[in-house]
Amino acid sequence: MTDNRTAKYLTERIPRYTSYPAAPRFSPGIGSGTYRDWLRALPETTRLSLYLHVPFCKTLCWYCGCNTSVTRHREPIELYVQTLQQEIARVADLSGSHRAAHIHWGGGTPTILGPELFTSLMTLLRERFILEPDAEIAIEADPRRLDPAMASALGQAGVTRVSIGVQTFDPVVQQAVGRVQSLETTAACVESIRDAGISAINVDLLYGLPHETLATCEATVEAALTLKPSRFSVFGYAHVPNMMRHQQVIDASALPGAAERLRQEQAIGDALVRAGYVRIGLDHYALPDDPLCLARTGGRLRRNFQGYTDDPADALIGFGASSIGQLPQGYVQNVSHVKLWRDRIEAGDLATARGLALTGEDGLRGAIIERLMCDLRADVPAISRQLGFPSDYLALEVEALERLADDGLVRIDQGVISVPDSARNLVRVVASTFDAYLDTAAGRHAVAV
Repeated sequence: MTDNRTAKYLTERIPRYTSYPAAPRFSPGIGSGTYRDWLRALPETTRLSLYLHVPFCKTLCWYCGCNTSVTRHREPIELYVQTLQQEIARVADLSGSHRAAHIHWGGGTPTILGPELFTSLMTLLRERFILEPDAEIAIEADPRRLDPAMASALGQAGVTRVSIGVQTFDPVVQQAVGRVQSLETTAACVESIRDAGISAINVDLLYGLPHETLATCEATVEAALTLKPSRFSVFGYAHVPNMMRHQQVIDASALPGAAERLRQEQAIGDALVRAGYVRIGLDHYALPDDPLCLARTGGRLRRNFQGYTDDPADALIGFGASSIGQLPQGYVQNVSHVKLWRDRIEAGDLATARGLALTGEDGLRGAIIERLMCDLRADVPAISRQLGFPSDYLALEVEALERLADDGLVRIDQGVISVPDSARNLVRVVASTFDAYLDTAAGRHAVAV
């Protein structure tokens, strides 16, 4: 969807709403003492989701927005794992042995650990938490670095889903972002994963990269479809060189403009739908029998720091440098610098650097934003009453949506907000109306599309 009415929204800087309030609102007023209290207060019945951050890669992709660093030596990785083991044990001592419904390994490149270190950490997690029999264990992998031995270790450790980065198969674009990766290399990686008994595979694509065009996006998605993954994620490249200094290597003059980015996003999405994938929220696509698609159909789709998920857990516990946790009381984030994180853990403390205690109003606004992001629909009066607020508590926000309704981004019917499918790619703009902390300062958030 793009015309004179909607073009003005394409370059707005809007949070991705993987949390509410968004992470830039976190403050150092929430520290390790608060986190310790929150962990101790978790009821025994709380189901956990566990996130482990491994901030190492063998080479750096210039588009990357993650907390990671390059290492070609084993010693930093081994030291990191030793500290990670201490952190897991300390958090488990504080929280108790809760059930875990989901484990996600992110990075960086978490498979850089190698079979032995990865297996040791999975063993520890099973010892300190009660892993549910049908728990999803997901991990991110770089197809250029995943050898058959590591793929086999993933299968033996019970990994159920692997997310592989593709971004683009166009050689000119790959050179421009410092990541050269052939379809043949990627296909061999996928085959080794499936040989290890892991059938659920996600493929990540990026649009809006330097020198990327409609034609290169269409060629990439057609090539990626030959891999037959169960899910795709399709993200827009966020060029924030003031925050990610390595992005300064990218030639900003080669980046496509807002209207072209939108065309690229639409072309990829349309190709995936033609191939039988179902649109999930803003930027995910899944086969009809995939759990993510079933969660969408059943109204159980959720959104957290890993994106769209069917994760049913009540709390998210983060381990590792820069990892974020979400507890009923609020958010916590670890120190980002690996050495500072290690020093805090080895000193017998938690490594919390900042966070945010949620208010009741935060919970209400967050619930509405999540439903919009997941379902493209939110019954504002009903959600308000459900959470103990008057049905007209957010009447001013609903009224403010009228300008977006005039431009075709949203429909309003007695407080029920719905985003038409034609405006799906601008749902973040709609959701931002309920963001009491919105800061559209240039460079802080990604553009709307």
